[in-house]
Amino acid sequence: MWSNIEVRGHQCEVFEPVTANTDSPVVIYLHGVHLGRLQDKPIFTEQFEKHGLRVIGPCTQRSWWTDVICEEFDSEITAEQYLLEYILPFIEQRWGHNGQEIALMGTSMGGQGALRFAYKYPNIFPIVAAISPAIDYHLRMKRGEDETLPDLYADPEAARQDTALLHIHPLNWPRHQFLCCDPTDRDWFSGVERMQMKLYSLGIPHEHDFDTVAGGHSGDYYDAQAVKVVEFIVQRLEQERQRSV
Repeated sequence: MWSNIEVRGHQCEVFEPVTANTDSPVVIYLHGVHLGRLQDKPIFTEQFEKHGLRVIGPCTQRSWWTDVICEEFDSEITAEQYLLEYILPFIEQRWGHNGQEIALMGTSMGGQGALRFAYKYPNIFPIVAAISPAIDYHLRMKRGEDETLPDLYADPEAARQDTALLHIHPLNWPRHQFLCCDPTDRDWFSGVERMQMKLYSLGIPHEHDFDTVAGGHSGDYYDAQAVKVVEFIVQRLEQERQRSV
């Protein structure tokens, strides 16, 4: 059910269920900074199979899913360009997808990347689910905890200006958003909470879970949220399908 392929010379993990959903929905998974793979997460595999979801998880190294060249990933194309110019056409070519029923899901680094993509391109990505999103990654740069961020941005303030929080448009946003973060996640919870408050103050519809405690910023927390996140995606994919009928 899982396979590893290359798209433009970069590794991607692909899941194809035994019985695919007849509406051909696709989930694009954006990985975290430790490059963890979904195929190593049985509970996510179970949920994808249960709902007949196709999944692709491109690997862009520690690019932070930005629109800035990250040499560790590729010297000619950014992670954002790669997703838009290569992954989306691959989905259409492989699965005959019409481009309407795609959901973004990400964890940690990938969670903030998924939100940024959805805020920048809400018409392309109307559905986004972010698990433990590392919103305030500029703080990681300020603390000297990341090796690639100094190559992407001139300083922490330049990084902050590119965070998902500052890409929210009050009049143009993804129709379906789900945020979750363990309240004991000391590094990232405050940023996610602040984002939720901004969405609320702007009147932007969204759902969130800041109550579940399951190990802080960890794989255990991702597993604990798997059923809830995938069910959210499935429900919202169906709503989008009905809108297009």
